[in-house]
Amino acid sequence: MSDYLHELFSLHGRTALVTGGSSGIGYMIAEALGRAGADVTIVARRERELREATAELHAHGVKASWISADLGLRADVDRVCVQAGEIDILVNDAANNIRKPMADLTDADYEQTIAVNLTAPYLLGQHVARHMVDQGWGRIINIGSQQTISAFGDSGVYGAAKAAIAGLTRSQAEAWSRYGVRVNTIIPGFVLTPLTEPAQSIPGRVDELAARHMVGRNGVPADFAGAAVFLASEAAAFITGQILYVDGGFSVH
Repeated sequence: MSDYLHELFSLHGRTALVTGGSSGIGYMIAEALGRAGADVTIVARRERELREATAELHAHGVKASWISADLGLRADVDRVCVQAGEIDILVNDAANNIRKPMADLTDADYEQTIAVNLTAPYLLGQHVARHMVDQGWGRIINIGSQQTISAFGDSGVYGAAKAAIAGLTRSQAEAWSRYGVRVNTIIPGFVLTPLTEPAQSIPGRVDELAARHMVGRNGVPADFAGAAVFLASEAAAFITGQILYVDGGFSVH
């Protein structure tokens, strides 16, 4: 890498926390940030998947660690804040998506969905921003959804939470951008990950969704590596409060 590109995109000396980092988009973002030089901590619920993902990160030369936590529980979010230490780059990727007709959603469905998809990103942002503001540099990348901007397949409470993520991004950017913290949202298209397996199981659905993308295929986790490094790097120093669509044209087709 030339000195110029290194200056633009290197994350050497930075620390990153990636929720939902044991699989899918979260894992690929964690790998990308780590291979760009950051020390990475991934957060998810299942220890076996966390150990496997961390071993894979190590195989790529990434300095990585993991924390097992259920981000739907306030106590676990608080514990992550303590264990993770000072964080320069926060990626809020962890999500759950309870797909039911709106009338069938329970109060418990609502509370669990909001806790994971909105409350945890808010609380983690509140925690890491203190260090970011103090040092005059930080990056928060929130992962949205097509349901951030439109109804899509029993959007339900998940759609409401993901719409709120865009608002949270703008509020965080308004509060902290003047102190060197940049906050942005990435919106994927339909991506082949464990989270979308229920939709993938519907006959013909994968092909139908692939055709809706202007590029003619569904997304894969590797599609998000470059966008994440860009938004975390000095190259994005003048970008904040924005939505970056990494969706193969899905949202405009």
